[in-house]
Amino acid sequence: MEKSIDQNGKSYSRFWFILTLLVGTFTMSISQSSLSTAYPTLMRAFGIQASTVQWLTTGFMLVMCVSMPISPWLLNNINFKNLYMGALLLFDLGTLMITLTPSGWGSRGFAFMMIGRVLEAFAVGVLFPSYQSVLLEITPEKQRGLTMGIAGLVMGSALAVGPIISGIVLKFFSWKSLFIFFMVVITVIVLMAWSGLIRDVMERHQSGLDWLSVILSLGLIGVMYVINQVGKTKINWAVNLPLLIISLLALVWFCYRQLHQSQPLLDLRVLKTFNYDLAIFLTAISYIALIVTTIIFPLYYQGVLKLSPFASGMSLVPGAVLLSILNPLTGSLADKIGFKPTMLVGMGMIIAGWVITLVMVNQRQLGWMIFSAMIIEGGNAFVMMPAVTLGANSLPDELVPHGTAVITTVRQIFGSIGVAIATIVLTTVTAAGLERGMHSIDASLRGYRFVFMMMVVVELVGFVLALMIKNEKKAA
Repeated sequence: MEKSIDQNGKSYSRFWFILTLLVGTFTMSISQSSLSTAYPTLMRAFGIQASTVQWLTTGFMLVMCVSMPISPWLLNNINFKNLYMGALLLFDLGTLMITLTPSGWGSRGFAFMMIGRVLEAFAVGVLFPSYQSVLLEITPEKQRGLTMGIAGLVMGSALAVGPIISGIVLKFFSWKSLFIFFMVVITVIVLMAWSGLIRDVMERHQSGLDWLSVILSLGLIGVMYVINQVGKTKINWAVNLPLLIISLLALVWFCYRQLHQSQPLLDLRVLKTFNYDLAIFLTAISYIALIVTTIIFPLYYQGVLKLSPFASGMSLVPGAVLLSILNPLTGSLADKIGFKPTMLVGMGMIIAGWVITLVMVNQRQLGWMIFSAMIIEGGNAFVMMPAVTLGANSLPDELVPHGTAVITTVRQIFGSIGVAIATIVLTTVTAAGLERGMHSIDASLRGYRFVFMMMVVVELVGFVLALMIKNEKKAA
């Protein structure tokens, strides 16, 4: 068994370290997308509307975005073992709150549950960039493609598997059973980490926490909140427009402060490396394709094909399986033939998948939709984590934690914006069709066609960016 040395000079098993790290992160990641199939159940349990229940996912993503920039500071100032266990325990606490939520409280019970989701989201947001930075730190550069390919199982597969697991659990058990499952697994991982499988492997550079930057970063929540309000029938611009302006000004101040601080909360000097910037947009564009697939396709299955939530969730299985199989293989492929050819193959697959959906959408055939989802998710395996690895290889070692935090935050923001825009296009175009007197199915199909056309255009931009990227070695 391969041994490595931690910061205390003691040997540890890198295999068990990575396994424990990834299983914990994978379980936490599933919670990000697992509730979409549970919405109808939760709406009945708490007596709330769809616009309210969706905050279990939207709010989760907002808190994730604002906690991600703090992860480099935490890595530099806290023993990694303590940081990892702290994130797990915080997630466990939030999950416990959710399982203890009394359904009889109605909207008050939902508010209590939402607090638990906030705690979960903060833990996931801190851990997502951190675990990538740690993996990059402990893995030799020549093996990073394979290691980050395996890590891609956490990023992509968890997002795709979430609705599937929740669909299966909800078919046989109550909605709380889903969170009890999360809590049991995370508690086991806490015990594994405490036993010594997780070690302090990151060199620390102590610094004070820039609280003003933390407060300014909350502008992310304001911007993402307004984006998620756009397209709703009764958006209050008297409130949302000032909120958007204030939030944008806060983010501009945040960026200016990071570029002029001697010890910034999030070192934005990484953006001065052009290859890294290309990697950011590539991983973000591939993530948009993945998250839109896992959210829009089930809507098509249920709204057009009239499948049950369980059947629509199971229809995502083939794509999730292919993504899981290809992630480690594409990482190894990137190590052998280079990152650029690997990502070009991936972007070509993603584009082909969306073209198939566009051509076949009117046929209303489940088989073709499952096939196109497989092509899109398979292509994602060739792009997302190879782009993260190439971006890290373009940076000096001391900037890698900041680089992974930036790339993860941007990816999350782009994913949220992508889903919001896709949903707006779908609902707006469908509503316009209904106003013209179209049949409801024909109006829905018209909405989906516009969404799929939009995705083809977005992914063509990604292909152009992949042509521009270079297989650079690590900066000095």
